[in-house]
Amino acid sequence: MSQIVEVNHPLIQHKLAIIRDKNTGSKEFREVVEEIAMLLAYEVTRNISTEEVEVQTPMCTAKCRMLSGKKLAIVPILRAGLGMVEGMRKLVPAAKVGHIGLYRDEETLQPVEYFCKLPTDISERDIIVVDPMLATGGSCVDAISMLKKRGASSIRFVGLIAAPEGIQALQKAHPDVDIYVAHIDDRLNEKGYILPGLGDAGDRLFGTK
Repeated sequence: MSQIVEVNHPLIQHKLAIIRDKNTGSKEFREVVEEIAMLLAYEVTRNISTEEVEVQTPMCTAKCRMLSGKKLAIVPILRAGLGMVEGMRKLVPAAKVGHIGLYRDEETLQPVEYFCKLPTDISERDIIVVDPMLATGGSCVDAISMLKKRGASSIRFVGLIAAPEGIQALQKAHPDVDIYVAHIDDRLNEKGYILPGLGDAGDRLFGTK
């Protein structure tokens, strides 16, 4: 079974309080989401492989560690996942970015695919799927299934807030995918929104309330 990592760093929790606040405007919301994503990237990349290299300092040579092995790909689930990409790329600027477009049918609450564009070597990369909210889990489950159909095998999910129902659905469908979130909230309401949550992340990111 996959591991669930709730990142309880004080800076993340402070910033999470800001984006939960209904009075936080779109500009600040975008900036803080990006900052949280960068802090989460630090945690999700903790165990990626490194190799020893020799570097010439101004004084002498030094043995150092640099990233090795598989290269990274960041795959946001459109559209809200876009808000997390640049924060992560600030730490791993060489990562390629793919895009998966899914929307939730308001009646059935099921995800509907409308776009998929991925790096050609996606099967050879360590993949970080990003979406601010893991609510019912439907979109995330389908996005990861799409990646696996294209040969991907090393996949992690990173979000801001998750509902227990979404975590359960993701673990059931993809028990090999580790889950990293800033906070696990209480539950979903009857409309499939996370409580206490932060509202619709996409609307708040892009000012489309």
